Amino acid sequence: QIDFVTNEMCLSPFLGYRTQQYTMAKSYDVKPSGDATVTTVPHQRMHEAENNKPTENSKPTENTSLSPNNNQTYFADERVQVPETASTSFSFRKLWAFTGPGFLMSIAYLDPGNIESDLQSGVVARYKLLWVLLSATILGLVMQRLSARLGVVTGLHLAEMCYRQYKKIPRLILWVMIEIAIIGSDMQEVIGTAIALYLLSNKAIPIWGGVLITVVDTFTFLFLDKYGLRKLELFFGLLISIMAFTFGYEYVVSDPPQIEVIRGMFIPWYSGMNYDNKVLLQAVGIVGAVIMPHNLYLHSALVKSRDIDRRQPAKVKDANMYYFIEASIALFVSFIINVFVVAVFAHGLFQKTNNDVYEICAENNYTLGMETFAKNNETFNADLYKGGIFLGCSFGAAAMYIWAVGILAAGQSSTMTGTYAGQFAMEGFLNLQWARWKRVLFTRTIAIVPTFLVAFFADMNNLSSMNDILNAIMSLQLPFATLPTIAFTSSVQIMGDFRNGIMNKIVATALSVLVITINIYFVIQTVQEDLPHHWAIFLGMSVYAILYLIFCAYLAVHMAVSMGATSLGNHWFVSKYIGAPVDTTLGISNPAVYARTNPAFSIQENLSGSFTSVVPEY
Repeated sequence: QIDFVTNEMCLSPFLGYRTQQYTMAKSYDVKPSGDATVTTVPHQRMHEAENNKPTENSKPTENTSLSPNNNQTYFADERVQVPETASTSFSFRKLWAFTGPGFLMSIAYLDPGNIESDLQSGVVARYKLLWVLLSATILGLVMQRLSARLGVVTGLHLAEMCYRQYKKIPRLILWVMIEIAIIGSDMQEVIGTAIALYLLSNKAIPIWGGVLITVVDTFTFLFLDKYGLRKLELFFGLLISIMAFTFGYEYVVSDPPQIEVIRGMFIPWYSGMNYDNKVLLQAVGIVGAVIMPHNLYLHSALVKSRDIDRRQPAKVKDANMYYFIEASIALFVSFIINVFVVAVFAHGLFQKTNNDVYEICAENNYTLGMETFAKNNETFNADLYKGGIFLGCSFGAAAMYIWAVGILAAGQSSTMTGTYAGQFAMEGFLNLQWARWKRVLFTRTIAIVPTFLVAFFADMNNLSSMNDILNAIMSLQLPFATLPTIAFTSSVQIMGDFRNGIMNKIVATALSVLVITINIYFVIQTVQEDLPHHWAIFLGMSVYAILYLIFCAYLAVHMAVSMGATSLGNHWFVSKYIGAPVDTTLGISNPAVYARTNPAFSIQENLSGSFTSVVPEY
């Protein structure tokens, strides 16, 4: 048991230097866990839980919550141990210990929305947009790296950091925006799963029936985490393997020209390549589908599942390196799977008309789903369902069923990771913990109602249009993940020596501005094409656009101050309405936990036997 006397000096980007001195004479239990020290719930907080009423000064920590019912979403009691190695060089044993969070994160790059975007990219532009897919994946890796570093260095995920660094109203707006992104993604996953069941059952299960089934199967899969974290990660790896096998099978049987595929990946412009408005819009759609806002919140939380002694900068640096390697491997695998899908439909459906596809089915005597293709000379408009029917017509029924299995795996895996992202967001932004089944029920109920109505009263074409609108909605939410991520990882008060360097700041900011601009263009084009042209709709969209840009400006100013713009931070308006002084203890009341949370912070024993917390000046 330890008594603490704390003396702090910190630099606030809003109020300059400030000094705090206070004494903490509370008892904390400290127990070893592997090569790290894990601080358990303080006695004071246990009494709060018993009384079901937190005290005024109590704050959530890495292992505790103001909520009396701590559900330990991120497996605080089951952290994976990182093996010690004699050498400081690269170790495959360590890489294996860190393997898991990156692959769970990569699921978002393989959800049904992404698969449909890949399919449409091949139909519209053949192989010429593969370089856009590669670039978007690299952009995603850059942002995922920052997200993971935030979780590793601070021990707090992105939503928890937002809770500590933003004022109440902006924080609630951020939460709502991220929930919209999660629900939109969930709707895409419901659509994909329902289409997969429709194909696998030879139309015996209607689309609306498949929508209802997704409620039950999601609960079933979520029980898997009762068997342990590593088994859950292994199951996700199995689902990714199923997608790699199924979509890889389609790639092999379709046999696209390999030279054309490789050239499309690395050469943006070559002789005979044209970029009309439709191709450009599809390129923008790829970026919007690949980089998912809620995925940054998810990844920053998943990295907390490894036992890292954050008091030792060398171990934090090690963890950052291995997580980056793992994320790179995971996103490389997801990129290859996406390429499989693009290439299959680029080879088979580029510049094809409805008549062309109908004749392919007729020649091969494949009648299942033939009525889907209108007998006219309009350009073929592909979606997940029509893509499966085309594969059946071209390569036999086995190809269609294998395609459906891949879509089913994509839908189920994305649903599960989306549930985790939603729970992390709710716990972080609101400090509210729900049992996972309640979280699933909340998200899935909101997602199912509009999807069920469209599936029941409309047809497959309406579901495809709905998917495009959902991509546009999620694109709009991207600034609400990227700007906080860059802000927090650039702050010396939060990240210490692990803050972003000048080049990292420039690259991350430039990429974010580029992606946000691209996504806004995509949304404008989608609204013009898919929504009715009525003055009331345009008036509502205009008001929303103004509010949207104001909030983005708020986040941008906060980000600039976090990056070190002290003159801006000292302005009275910014100090009063945008920024509050950065809390160097990150809102953590227990110095022992904070020492473990922030490697820039250390606890030194004085000659008197008391302990002093030291925050180095930067």
